[in-house]
Amino acid sequence: MDEETFCRADAADIAYLAGQLGSHKVTPASALSEDYAHDELSGVSGMPDVLVRAESAQDVVTVMRYAHERRIPVVARGSGTGLVGAAVAVRGGILLETLRMNHILELDERNFCVTVEPGVLLMELTAFCEGKGYLYPPDPGEKSATIGGNISTNAGGMRAVKYGVTRDWVRGLEVVLPGGETVTLGGKMVKHSSGFDLKDLIIGSEGTLGVITKAIVKIIPLPPVSLSLLVPFADIATAIQAVPALIRSGEDLTALEFMERTAIEAAEEYLGKRFPDSGSPAYLLLTISGDSEARADALYRRAAELCIGLGASDVFRVDTQERKDAVWKARGAFLEAIKASTTAMDECDVVVPRTEVAAFIAYTQELARGIGLRIPSFGHAGDGNLHIYLCRDGLPADVFENRLQQAFDAMYRKAAEMGGLVSGEHGIGSAKRAYLARQLGPVQMRLMRSIKRAFDPHGILNPDKVI
Repeated sequence: MDEETFCRADAADIAYLAGQLGSHKVTPASALSEDYAHDELSGVSGMPDVLVRAESAQDVVTVMRYAHERRIPVVARGSGTGLVGAAVAVRGGILLETLRMNHILELDERNFCVTVEPGVLLMELTAFCEGKGYLYPPDPGEKSATIGGNISTNAGGMRAVKYGVTRDWVRGLEVVLPGGETVTLGGKMVKHSSGFDLKDLIIGSEGTLGVITKAIVKIIPLPPVSLSLLVPFADIATAIQAVPALIRSGEDLTALEFMERTAIEAAEEYLGKRFPDSGSPAYLLLTISGDSEARADALYRRAAELCIGLGASDVFRVDTQERKDAVWKARGAFLEAIKASTTAMDECDVVVPRTEVAAFIAYTQELARGIGLRIPSFGHAGDGNLHIYLCRDGLPADVFENRLQQAFDAMYRKAAEMGGLVSGEHGIGSAKRAYLARQLGPVQMRLMRSIKRAFDPHGILNPDKVI
């Protein structure tokens, strides 16, 4: 939509919202922290005219109806942990925060599902389910992200190799459309064949089609036993080349991650704690689950023998709670650790076929040497999703920006050549729009814009994102 299509939220608009919702829910830009102008990486910025902290679905309806009438842009936001500027108010307007909509509404043990509000944090849902003997399988690295944000980006995470991504675990959604209408999409059914699946359009749409106010997600019984294997290799190519054989082996792999020593060293520095082993150039981190200690032990032994046969120099069993905490806390801290090691950075989270991961990592290493950037990486070896970070370090800002664009252009082009896509799980937001358009081409972009117009004819919901 064009710039002149939108109105900024002025003092009269802010006063109206405060009168309808309560002044404690409405904060003008002048009283906001700068944190609301960006997300986790701060590469995209824009301050809203007003922040509304919604506490109910009715609050969302009130905001959307008014914004629709006044043509004021609205951006829904959870924890603000995104990396591509998807929850940034680049056109001003209303920033609609859902963190206070944070209730777990129902555990339905007969239908194996949980109903939640969008502001529930992933770590809260995980703890709740595990406390009841269940598992919510999606496992993105940022545990303080909201479920609404996870659904909006179709987040993947470390267990995707076995369980898939967030989309695979959402049964139903309650969504407020840009005009204020509320629709229920899906439900507790295991399957249906009843027209277009609008629920799946909302999932991964990054808040451009509607505002999620409730979600029904699937759960499964918690596996009785799980253990991890930390497997060192002499180089990243050998480590990645072992992945297809591990998947073909039939072992019950829940997670299959790869990491380089540089990422581990950054995490050790950041956390002030030692990793169980950090002397090798590359590692795979596997998690295996079983229905008994004996079964898990047998799976471990077979997986360990297979890894040694595939070139691993050793296999470390990670089965005590202390070791699990050390390994997975370090893995979860990689992003923050790399961020703390440099003056500025940006991220590329391409996804390629699993068979191309080793070649793509080798390409990024060659690219780093060629353009003079430090480019550490880690990612989900089991599903081909790589997290590649481009670090400024001591470079002047203009030099870094130039090299950054060179690197992005090269990596996205290479990913396309390998049959991959622009984003594996972090989304497009504002930062990656041009790369998405270049890769998908005019026909697919036209179709997506048509879908956007059908949901949001005035284009007020999260403008300048994705398409």
